[in-house]
Amino acid sequence: MDKKEKTKGKKTGEYTTGMAFGCLVDIALIVCYFFALQEDTMVSTLTYALILAVPALIIRWLLHREGMLGGWMGRLIGPAFMIAAMLLAIYVPIQTETGPVTPRDIAQKVADKKNVKGGSKASSKQGAVEPPPGVKYVPADPDNVPTVEEAIAELNSLIGLKDVKAEVEKFTKLVQVTRQRQAAGLKVAPISYHMVFTGNPGTGKTTVARIMAKIYRALGIVKSGHLVETDRGGLIAEYVGQTAVKTGKVIDFALDGVLFIDEAYAITEGDGKQGYGAECIATLLKRMEDDRDRLVVIVAGYTDEMKHFIDANPGLQSRFNRYIHFPDYSAEELAAIFRMNAKKNQYVLSPEVEEWLDPAMQLWTKDRDRKFGNGRYVRNLFEKAVERQAMRVAEIQNPTKEQLMTLTMEDLGNLGSSVKQGGQQWTMQPPPGVKYVPADPDKVPTVEEAIAELNSLIGLKEVKAEVEKF
Repeated sequence: MDKKEKTKGKKTGEYTTGMAFGCLVDIALIVCYFFALQEDTMVSTLTYALILAVPALIIRWLLHREGMLGGWMGRLIGPAFMIAAMLLAIYVPIQTETGPVTPRDIAQKVADKKNVKGGSKASSKQGAVEPPPGVKYVPADPDNVPTVEEAIAELNSLIGLKDVKAEVEKFTKLVQVTRQRQAAGLKVAPISYHMVFTGNPGTGKTTVARIMAKIYRALGIVKSGHLVETDRGGLIAEYVGQTAVKTGKVIDFALDGVLFIDEAYAITEGDGKQGYGAECIATLLKRMEDDRDRLVVIVAGYTDEMKHFIDANPGLQSRFNRYIHFPDYSAEELAAIFRMNAKKNQYVLSPEVEEWLDPAMQLWTKDRDRKFGNGRYVRNLFEKAVERQAMRVAEIQNPTKEQLMTLTMEDLGNLGSSVKQGGQQWTMQPPPGVKYVPADPDKVPTVEEAIAELNSLIGLKEVKAEVEKF
């Protein structure tokens, strides 16, 4: 082999080494990039890298064939193209099912995502992660993802709420059909997943919100399906500038799940010059936009207050356009809730309690105002009865199974007002928001006596004339 051939072979070896080294640098850069930004940008980076890898290899091959691939030129061609791929992946959005996604924006949220993942790991190893003060965390079962049908069945098992169930079913079908149209390549109208629950206390808003979290998860709207419950106290800080941070922490806790804000109208009530409520709302609106694929918000409260709260802010108006009203429970439904609680907890009602229950509920619902506790009050009544039953049975030596299970009139306590049914006379306390003025069951006044009592009042001349006329 002459000297010229030896020199050519040496250069060929150098060229081959240069190409191999360049390819290794390419791979190392891509791997480092993946680890730096996690899986969120893998798709975009890989797409751009594959597109640019083809011309990079062609140029390398041409330079190699012409004998020009030597020194640092050959080594830097591949990395230069890979760096270009990374820059494209960072700054150029890619199209996904939910719209354009910019990996640079995703990268800014990596720290939050790591905190959420770290919390999940900690909870599985060391116990549940503590939620922020004023926040209640309702976890989802990671090993059991409910189907839409199962979640709807749970909703339908609740007593009453006929219109609420119809609205939820309508929403569920809308989302399902929209997904089918999207899969078929058809145009779809944007859907707001956020909701406003209106109604008086104790009408089932929180219970339905927990079921809605399961429905959102079953529909693929959120990944986790956990529920974070809070109110003004959990969002508003004590000092200027801290509310945004406090609200942000609560939202971080709710990512990939549902944030439920009860009595949301109170956020801006009495908002003075400091503007704590306005700061909270501004933070919430920004995060609802930034994390629109990871967060669903349900706000709840009294009907009139919630309407004023939403209408007063254009940002809230544009994001909350789905209202579900929760009516007060009827007397029959409240009685059914009491019986359901007893059955669920393996208690039975004595015949006297059974006879007492329906007229008691009729009395309570007759003149109630919006502070009436509805189902919540009935649940509290049941829990108090269970406590009294335990105290009573504890005095019995070797109680029977029947005695351990039975709730009697004694367990309802001396509750204060009267209910008369079938010749029986019972006493009970009216619920909050209800004032009961009893009549003397043993003395029925005559019309003359009642008119004389009215006439004994000072003034009210026209009122007395109208009553007498009546």
